[in-house]
Amino acid sequence: MIQHDIAARLEALFSQRGFAEPSVSELKAASGVSLRTLYRHFPSKESMVIGALQHRHERYLAFLEDEVPSDGAAALSHLYQRLGHWMKHEAPNGCMSINALAAFPDNRDVSDAVTRHKRETLHWLGTRSRREDLANELFLIHEGASSAWLVLGDTAIEAALSTTLTLLGKPRK
Repeated sequence: MIQHDIAARLEALFSQRGFAEPSVSELKAASGVSLRTLYRHFPSKESMVIGALQHRHERYLAFLEDEVPSDGAAALSHLYQRLGHWMKHEAPNGCMSINALAAFPDNRDVSDAVTRHKRETLHWLGTRSRREDLANELFLIHEGASSAWLVLGDTAIEAALSTTLTLLGKPRK
């Protein structure tokens, strides 16, 4: 349980401050444990990043699943409503996974953690939409919306939903 709590605290720090800025003393303070305990659970900064990414991944999928409708198109509308909320309140500096890749471009373990998150998000989109044949297209729209949110805000979410509805052959609201 302590590793989970540390990962949650590190996730919050990395989300707010990025990966380059936090010093060892800031990581220790944010974790809420001694340096020895922090390094026992996460022996390197990269392992701290991976722990934070894993924690965030689990939180994001649980967040999407919360009260998700069973109807495919309604599930996607729910997704974009949730994505807009996530971006506003949980991702002030954009997608933490993409930011981790930028900060650790040559780290295979970070890359694997990000790839796993993105593949599971893609799978979620295909399954929940009931349009597995469009999972890649839905994933690209999702990723575009999360990337564009930093510049366009809610307009990115609205455009993603509109594009998704067009792709599905549904009338725009």
